[in-house]
Amino acid sequence: MPERKVYLDYNATTPLHNEVKAEMIADLDVYGNASSMHSDGREARARIEKARRSVAALIGAKPEQIVFTSGGSESNNMVFQTMRDVIRSGTDGRNELIITAIEHPCVLNSAKYMQSLGCKVTILPVDEHGKIKMDAYKAALCERTLLVSVMFANNEIGVIQDIGKIAALAKEAGAWVHTDAVQAAGKIPVDVTALGVDYLTLSCHKIYGPKGVGALFRRQNAPLMPLIHGGHQEDGFRAGTYNSPGILGFGKAAELAQAGLDEYQKKMRALRIRLRDGLCEKIPNIKVNGHPEDVLPNTLNISFPGSEGEAILLSLDLKGIEVSTGSACASGSLDPSHVLMAIGVWPELAHGSVRFSMGLNTTEDDIDYVIETMPPIIARLRAMSTVK
Repeated sequence: MPERKVYLDYNATTPLHNEVKAEMIADLDVYGNASSMHSDGREARARIEKARRSVAALIGAKPEQIVFTSGGSESNNMVFQTMRDVIRSGTDGRNELIITAIEHPCVLNSAKYMQSLGCKVTILPVDEHGKIKMDAYKAALCERTLLVSVMFANNEIGVIQDIGKIAALAKEAGAWVHTDAVQAAGKIPVDVTALGVDYLTLSCHKIYGPKGVGALFRRQNAPLMPLIHGGHQEDGFRAGTYNSPGILGFGKAAELAQAGLDEYQKKMRALRIRLRDGLCEKIPNIKVNGHPEDVLPNTLNISFPGSEGEAILLSLDLKGIEVSTGSACASGSLDPSHVLMAIGVWPELAHGSVRFSMGLNTTEDDIDYVIETMPPIIARLRAMSTVK
């Protein structure tokens, strides 16, 4: 076993915050069903509504605009399945969707499903930094555009999109607007009023809460159809007995994220710069991927020519350093990252890329350990490589 452990995969998932854990443990004794009318049920429901207020506050929403789900993938699927039903109803004749080339797989695959049903899907290109090409976006918008879905902050390279501007243009065309903010919320300011979006996706386990719980913000009058039919929970939008401990954990995690946002951003930016500059100084011929400024404060994606990403990951793991070669949701694939390919990184270089994502428990000593440990690993792998 390695002498120390340095976890730098916070974009994949975060450890449970101690206060979140305490909140969930305390709720285990509140066994009433939140849909029941008796006192135990009312107590459980009151706790859920308190959590809903905290989640809403994190993004500047109203509590009644929050629908709890099982996570980001379900929330994103709800939006696309709703668009399917809107198209089938034929109420306004719109049947075109716009997404980007660097979306999460659950959005890309939802769009492919819509395409299989005869819906036109435009996949917007991005520039070398990961920003969507606005000329292509403006050209794609038309009177038949039903939905524009653009990820707020990318999970692999951390690039932040100008969602406010994107939403304003979509509104001029009469389209609904959705943003996957799973990686943005709790890391950068998110305000649904300022953004002007109709739907926004959240996931609890990205902000030091439990897995298996998420939320969808839905603006009033925006259409929404349930994926899960059954009881009256969530105003009929999401049937099923409430996951009370998970939802309460989400509420506490959102509360902590909102309170600590400024300090979080300051610390993460400093750690990211320290890691970036240290690796660039110690290792020759490397490439930092993503936007130089509009980037999540905790995310750093670097390509190491002449080294294979999986070999880097395993070598670092032997030293106790845990990183990722891209999205955890695509870790079973041998294909190069679709995000890196979209920004023009050639396949061999994409295969030699590593994502470092820092979090609350990351220290300067951790970063210095990575800077010290990586150069000999890259040198060894490059010496073995046939790729020049």
